[in-house]
Amino acid sequence: MTRSAEPGRPGAFVVVEGIDGSGSTTQAQRLVAALERAGVPASFTCEPSNGNVGVLIREALAHRLRDPAGAPIALDWMTLALLFAADRADHVHRAVLPELERGRWVVSDRYDLSSLAYQSVTSGGAAGVLPWIAALNSKVIRPDLTIIVDVSATTAARRRQARGADAELFEVPEIQERLAQVYRGAEALVPGDRVVHVDGEQDIDRVASEIWAATLGLAQSRESRP
Repeated sequence: MTRSAEPGRPGAFVVVEGIDGSGSTTQAQRLVAALERAGVPASFTCEPSNGNVGVLIREALAHRLRDPAGAPIALDWMTLALLFAADRADHVHRAVLPELERGRWVVSDRYDLSSLAYQSVTSGGAAGVLPWIAALNSKVIRPDLTIIVDVSATTAARRRQARGADAELFEVPEIQERLAQVYRGAEALVPGDRVVHVDGEQDIDRVASEIWAATLGLAQSRESRP
């Protein structure tokens, strides 16, 4: 689908994915801490990024975009797909690649799998959505490993409610139910990528342990390369 992360690059790129409330952010941050404890220089990052386009996306997700008259602006799925792709290109070249080239491992909370999942689910059944989104992201590197934290929409909703924050754009029960199904079959969206699923219904330490095991598997496979 897109060009692979270069085998000779000293760092490794790991992505943690899941529906809203899956715990992907917490687990990505815990993975960075575990790598650092193991003596592996690592950096946490996320999408939307903290770049200019990413900030705009976050405003849209939080329902904070307004027109000059102060009326709310709702961006359609196609506009969001374009913005996410632009933010990703900027994110990779500004924050991810420089760290990889320095020999650091980069752990990102979300990447292009989120676009493939979220924009396809919210596209209203438009034809050719997945190939189009894949093409938009065809110039960015592939992760060395993508970890899916699988949880039910019910569990994720309970966790979001416990956070107490206002619901964002995609935090709608029907959308989250469909997203949970899409993530369970994520391999079909990113053919050729190394994808591992972890049961996110378990306690937080057990989830972290399984993510660490998957990461060790990646490290061992990289060490065995000729």
